[in-house]
Amino acid sequence: MENKRLDMKKLALAAVLMAMNIIMSTSVLSIPVPGGHMYLNDVIICTAAILLEPFYAFIVGGVGAFIGDMLFYPAPMFVSLVTHGLQAIVISLFVHKFFKEKRVAGSIIGAAAGLVITVAGYTLGRAYIYSTPEYAVLKFPFQVLQTLVGEALALLLCWKAGIVKLYEKQLRKK
Repeated sequence: MENKRLDMKKLALAAVLMAMNIIMSTSVLSIPVPGGHMYLNDVIICTAAILLEPFYAFIVGGVGAFIGDMLFYPAPMFVSLVTHGLQAIVISLFVHKFFKEKRVAGSIIGAAAGLVITVAGYTLGRAYIYSTPEYAVLKFPFQVLQTLVGEALALLLCWKAGIVKLYEKQLRKK
C-alpha cells in the first residue's frame, strides 16, 4: 500500500510539473529575442529531473514540451519531445543513478550535459525544420542562454531554496 501511495504522489507531482511546463511554453510567458522567443520551461524541466526518476522526468520534460508546442506552435513539437525528453532523462540519471550519494554534484554535472543536449538538439532541429542553418545559428546564443538560465534557476530552487528537502519530507509523510 505504501508503494502505491508513493507512486501516486510522484505521479501527481509529475502532472503538476508537466502542466507548468506547458504553461511556460507559451509566448505570453516568454522573452522576445531576435528570431523568436526565449522560454523559461527549462526551470521546470530541470527541477522535475532533480526531483523525479528518469521516467517521470521524461514525461514532464519531453511530453510536457511536446504538448506545449502542439498547442501553441506545432512546428518544433517533435524536436521538443526528443530534446527536452533526453535533457530530463540525463539530468535525472546523474542525480538518481550515477551520483546517488552526491546529488548536488550529480545535478550540476547532469545540468551541464542537459545543456549540451538541449542546445545541440534545438540547433540541429531548427536547421532541419526550417531548412536553413542560418536560422539555427541566429538562435544559438539565445538557446544557450535560455537553457543556462533555466537550469541555473532550477539548481538554486532545488538546493538553495530547499525544494528537494520539502519534496523528500512530503514523500515520507503517511
